[in-house]
Amino acid sequence: MYKEELAIISQAVLNEVEGFEFYKMASERASSDGTREAFKELANEEMKHAEYLRKLWTQLSGGGEIKIEDILGSGVVIPSPEIYRWDKVDKNDASVAMSVFGIGMQMEQSSIDFYEKAKEKVQSQASKDLFDILSGWERVHLLQFSEQYGILKEDWWAEQGFAPF
Repeated sequence: MYKEELAIISQAVLNEVEGFEFYKMASERASSDGTREAFKELANEEMKHAEYLRKLWTQLSGGGEIKIEDILGSGVVIPSPEIYRWDKVDKNDASVAMSVFGIGMQMEQSSIDFYEKAKEKVQSQASKDLFDILSGWERVHLLQFSEQYGILKEDWWAEQGFAPF
């Protein structure tokens, strides 16, 4: 039985639900439709991860095994860095968006760290490979958020009269 893996996956589900709630709250506070939609997309992505992890937990708790080929064929894949249309984020929401992306970057980095530590707690190569895949989800989001944060930061600095440097 995958006792350690089940505990890790349980926490991972909670992490994804917390991310969903955070982005949902951000979408509700956004002042433009484009920004609201961008944050809803993030919330939906977190919920897809949570649903996938719940299914995996159910499979493992019922005596199933971790099979990487099943994971890769599940339809849950590491998203492309171009999955989101960040041009929908309204420049008038720059301060809010920067805060959301800044917190999002911290959450994604925490998730990456979580999965890296999880790999140290498990014995099977399949479990380690699983946590590499899950870490990959978070790395793509971190990259996306970092890039968008940089763009918004440059715009915000310009609006504040901090540019040119």
